[in-house]
Amino acid sequence: MLFLDYSPDLSPIDLEIYKYIASHIDEVVYMRIRELAKETHSSTASILRFCRKFGCEGFSEFKVKLNLYRKSLAEPVTTHAVDETSFTNFIQRSTEAFYQERMQAAAKMLAKRELVVFIGTGSSKIIAEYGALYFSSIFSMAFHIEDPINHPVNFFNKSMAKNVCVIALSVSGENDAIIDYLNHFITNDCSIISITNSEKSTIAALSDINIPYYISTERIGDSDITSQVPALYTVEYLAKEVQKQKQDNS
Repeated sequence: MLFLDYSPDLSPIDLEIYKYIASHIDEVVYMRIRELAKETHSSTASILRFCRKFGCEGFSEFKVKLNLYRKSLAEPVTTHAVDETSFTNFIQRSTEAFYQERMQAAAKMLAKRELVVFIGTGSSKIIAEYGALYFSSIFSMAFHIEDPINHPVNFFNKSMAKNVCVIALSVSGENDAIIDYLNHFITNDCSIISITNSEKSTIAALSDINIPYYISTERIGDSDITSQVPALYTVEYLAKEVQKQKQDNS
């Protein structure tokens, strides 16, 4: 809320002041306190109480912070050009023994399961949705967990869980919602495969098999915009390996 990373407790008067400031930032940074009180049909005392709720001793300090916030809004958001070499390096690594051994072990595990459950949040959720569709179209019944945070995991009994394999997707491998979900799956004796950017993570450690892809991470502010291309490639490659193993064993 403005320059705060949390929402303070605002009264109805505070909300009216906030709405005016938020829609007139360019003018407010040059106003006197009496001018703002007049524009918001409040008092200078109300303005001062409002400023304290935003961690400021007075209106002058509030205007300084507001002006810095205003300048940050004007800064252009820049992203790096797509680095094709990171993708080609990943494809090359995918042919090496380390990656192939993990893929073969994961495919062998999946080939013995009747149901595949995909789980992910954020951009990984999109890959989880695609993975469930892709797996279902090739060889096996699969679905994805729509909302890991609010979706309970009490729909498997232990006898059924032994025929289930969970595929968890996470770039960082440290997503709290996924970690909590995997702990429930572990108690139900489900098999777990994770696809993460690094094997040095909590989600990787909770998995029976981890397939790391090791690609450079990228962020804009609080948003993780690391490419999901390696995760997508891994999901498709894994599905085809399982299909191949099933055909070889039939």
